[in-house]
Amino acid sequence: MKYADMAITVTQLNSYIKNKINQDEYLKNILVKGEISNFKNHYTGHLYFTLKDENCLVKCVMFKSYAQKLNFAPKDGAKVMVFGAISVFERDGVYQIYVNAMEEDGLGDLYTKYQELKSKLEEKGMFDEEHKMKIPLMPKVIGVLTSQTGSVIKDIINVSTRRNPNVYIRLLPVPVQGEGAAQKIAEGIYFMNKNKLADVLIIGRGGGSLEDLWPFNEEIVANAIYNSEIPIVSAVGHETDFTIADFVADLRAPTPSAAAELAVPDIFELKEKIHTYQKRLRISLLKKVEIMKMRYQKCMASSIFKEPKRNIEEQYIKIDMYIKSMINEIQKKIKQERSNYTELIAKLDTLSPLKTMSRGYIIAQKDGNIIKSAKKLKSGDILNLKFFDGDKEAEIK
Repeated sequence: MKYADMAITVTQLNSYIKNKINQDEYLKNILVKGEISNFKNHYTGHLYFTLKDENCLVKCVMFKSYAQKLNFAPKDGAKVMVFGAISVFERDGVYQIYVNAMEEDGLGDLYTKYQELKSKLEEKGMFDEEHKMKIPLMPKVIGVLTSQTGSVIKDIINVSTRRNPNVYIRLLPVPVQGEGAAQKIAEGIYFMNKNKLADVLIIGRGGGSLEDLWPFNEEIVANAIYNSEIPIVSAVGHETDFTIADFVADLRAPTPSAAAELAVPDIFELKEKIHTYQKRLRISLLKKVEIMKMRYQKCMASSIFKEPKRNIEEQYIKIDMYIKSMINEIQKKIKQERSNYTELIAKLDTLSPLKTMSRGYIIAQKDGNIIKSAKKLKSGDILNLKFFDGDKEAEIK
């Protein structure tokens, strides 16, 4: 493999680094203090500046929606505390702080309370993935807890109905900021669960300062989300805003519109997938039928189907050949054994005593014993004489 094939583009590198940084939960909610320099108030309303200390500096950007809520005028040399998230600006390949809130004297007790509650709930395991429920694939009713007059519900309705016109949106209006909002949000979650009013529940609001988003950082809301039997999608603020509700919820969406996309499947896309699967299945079945047809034709073209008796007849011929071969071998063996038998008989006949006695010899026996010497006989002994053609007795004189 050439080195050129292994190389990645600058865009791929910057995108990879950005994804790595975005996955770091610590960098999603970070409080940094320093001195402002290179401050620019862009005509669009966005603020661009650098935050520095004695040794280092980091670039910062604060978008118009957040900048409008500042209660002071930032300038070069001002010592501030900024709250926001770290991410990478891919085009320039640099990381920067996306500032959600900024105070001359820091965020103080509010941010401290946020960090303390986050640590407390994390130790309880309320952020663990094992406790999170899956979002239903095809929900029929989408419950929404948000302000009745805000743009959030409009965005959710527009996105949901575009993706699936048959889905039903059930809104339970609740205050999303200010005193008592957290209590109302928690009560709304319990009410939706008690009456089983939705298949999936979206809670959210638009962007704002840490103070504006604070109801979603209350423990009462976190407990309600954690105990909910209905899967909950949290869509609080903009992409860089993170609240306690985001960590406890079953799924976090960067914006309310994104929450609708995550909760409601695109029915037209699903139909297209089904049509694609049907087409693939039809093609597969046709190919399968064609293969089976070819196998059938091959079988029918074989000799076993054209002349079914031929194989049997061929086996009969083989059997006849084996029988003939066996007979020949048996006859050959019999002939060989007969020849050996005749030869042995001839040898035996040559050695037979009868053959010798036929020439005039006899066998003399006394008391059943063959007499080989005349010295063993005395007068008066009775002998048994065996001739070729019979036996006779004789007395010794």
